[in-house]
This record gives sequence, structure tokens and C-alpha cells, in this order.
Amino acid sequence: MTDAAGKPGASVSARAAGGKFVPSLRRALGLLHRWFGLFTAVFLFIAGATGAVISWDHELDAALNPTLYRSQEGTHRSALELADAVEAAHPDARVSYLPLAAEQGETLQVWVEPRFEKATGKPFEIAYNQVALNPVSGAEQGRRFWGDPSLTRENLLPFLYKLHYSLELPPVGGYDVGMLFMGIVAIVWVLDAFVALLLSFPHPRSWRKSFAFRWSRGGQALTFDLHRSGGVWIWLLLLVLAVTAVSMNLRSQVVVPIVSAFSTLSPNPFDSRTPLTPEQQIEPKFTRTQILDLAKAEAAKRGWQAPPGALFHSAEYGVYGVGFFDAGNDHGDGGLGNPWLYFNAGDGTSAGEIIPGIGSAGDLFLQAQFPLHSGRIIGTTGRVLVSLLGVAVAALSVTGVVLWWRKRRAHRRPRAPRATAH
Repeated sequence: MTDAAGKPGASVSARAAGGKFVPSLRRALGLLHRWFGLFTAVFLFIAGATGAVISWDHELDAALNPTLYRSQEGTHRSALELADAVEAAHPDARVSYLPLAAEQGETLQVWVEPRFEKATGKPFEIAYNQVALNPVSGAEQGRRFWGDPSLTRENLLPFLYKLHYSLELPPVGGYDVGMLFMGIVAIVWVLDAFVALLLSFPHPRSWRKSFAFRWSRGGQALTFDLHRSGGVWIWLLLLVLAVTAVSMNLRSQVVVPIVSAFSTLSPNPFDSRTPLTPEQQIEPKFTRTQILDLAKAEAAKRGWQAPPGALFHSAEYGVYGVGFFDAGNDHGDGGLGNPWLYFNAGDGTSAGEIIPGIGSAGDLFLQAQFPLHSGRIIGTTGRVLVSLLGVAVAALSVTGVVLWWRKRRAHRRPRAPRATAH
């Protein structure tokens, strides 16, 4: 089309400009994908490989450490009585998490934390944070420091678990820098997921190629297809993993402020309170027995059928929490988790609640993050799926680096001189 002067019209100019813009956009997206990928590759490989394993952390840990998990069958003693016995035997420690029941043949795994010296305000030094008790006899079967950076049998699975979400980096200045860093990695992963999707479909007419694998070609072509097409097939599942990783690592810093801008969140004792310093922390005035009685009464009013499954105390926030679930179902497989009631440790008044499936849209979004990330939202099937996705994340990280390295090496090779005409 031409205008009155016989010059090319606007549509031709627009097409020319568009023709230059699209390749430029693809080059920019390609650079973003390259640098996003190189930044996250090692960390996503670690997260993917460990995630594939820790989907079965309880089962694998029990196989490696039967003393910490297996016990005799018989009539169980009261969990509250056993907690008192632990604190009497270990006066420098306080029970922080207490399962209220154990399955037959299983130990009662009690979590402890150090008490603080009144004179110095510093915590006592204890070499363990988990104690395995025989629920029948009350005898201590073993103890360990869960999360200790060690590859021994008793610490292997906890080490992999912490490596998954924090790289086992030590706190710096009171901040869990490992969690913060892996949260940043997850944000980059979310952004890169959309960049990769745009790059995977260069032409609408050839969309089928983005789902195909050239198995017979092998070599570079197959590596490329495994990276591109493999990512396309599971793109939505990978995005769920990435978003939920951000939610769990940067919940208070990023996710809660964003979600609360769109939906009113129900108050809970953790997002609405400032953590207490060691000097501010005090011994709870209400006992575990008193709190459990309050929780049972409240559950009865609500008509809950599940028994109290665990009780924890947070000196940092000055609260107790009581969860309701059957023995062995502390993760709340198949759904959004278990209901919890919270009470102020000083006066026993209500400090909030988390009831799966109840609340605003924002509440439900936050409740779904761990069940989605772990796959437990659909039970064992979800855990299998998450294990496979972990392997896929590791594989995508490797193939991405391989493709980059081969391309980089090819560009560095000296080119043969072109023949010139005489």
C-alpha cells in the first residue's frame, strides 16, 4: 500500500518495525533466560534432587534409624507425663513440640529447645533438639540434633531436608540467610518460567515442535528437546513448585504483604506479633495440661471429631498451639492440613486459629502452599508426583547448563576463513 505521494504506507512501515522488534525481543528474552538459568541452575539442581528424596523423609529416616522410630507395642503412657519426665531429666531443655499420641510400634518423638540462663540471658548449650521415647516404658531410645550438617545415618535425612530449603547456611545476624537466599532463587525461577514459556513457542504455526522429542536424533537435538519440550509438558506443575517455594521461604517478607493487598487475612499469632528477644522471653504461666484442657473444650464446642494430636510452645511468640489429628497424620495428608488452635502462654486466652478450608481467599491461598509444594494435598499420589518433579527440575538444570556450555564452546572455536573471489 502507498500513500498519495507514492511512498510506502503506514502498514508496511509497521510490519518492518515489527519485523525488527520481534527478533530483538527474542534476543532479550534469550539473554534473560540464560542469565536467570545460570544463576539458579546449581541451586535448583540441589533443590530438585533433595526434593525428590525428602518427599519420603519419614520413611527413609525410619529405615536408616530404626531406634529413633521403632518401639514396642503396648499401653502407652500419657504424653504429658513423658514430657514432664524429659524436662526433669534434662533441666536445661524445654519441650517445644509434643506429639500427644504415637502409633503402635512407633516412638514418641519429642522436640526440645534450650532454656535461657537468667544471669546471662543466653541459652544453655544442649547437643540435641529431638528425643525419641518409648511410649510404653518412657525410656529414652535416642536423641539427635535434627538439621546438624552431617552425613551420618542419624543426620542424613534432616541434613538433606535443610539443604533443600536453606542450603544449610548458618544464621547471620539473627537472619536465616539460607531461607532468604533460596526464596530469592525461587522468585527468579518464577520469572524465568514465563520467559522460558515465551521462548518455547517462537511461531504459532509450529507449536507442535515445542512438545516433541527427537529421540532418533540424539545428541544436541535431543538435549535441546529434553530441556525445552520437557519443560513445556510440565510447565504448570513447575510454576506451582516455584510459587509455593517463594511462599514458604519468604512468607512474611513478600507473600503476606502481597496477598493482604488483595484479600483480608485472618490474624494469627505469628504474622501479627513481633518475636520476643531472649531477654523478653519468660516461662509460660499456663501449663501444658491447662492449655490442652482449654483446647479440648473449644474443639468440643466446634464439634470436632479428631483428637488432639500435638501441642507446641513457642517462647519466641509467647503462645501455645494445639493441633487436632490422628496419630501419625501430623502432616495432614490429603487436603489443606490439620486444624490448630492457639493460646497465649501468659493467660490462656485465644491467640488465633488456622482451620483448613475456612477463611478468606487469601487465607486459603496461604493454607495451600505447603500441601501443594509437598504434594500431600492429594496424598501419596502427590508425593510420588513431587518426587518425579524433583528429578525433572534437576534434569532441566543440567540440560540447560549443557546447552549453554556447548553453545559457548562452539562460539569460541576459530572459524575457517571465507574464500574470496579474484
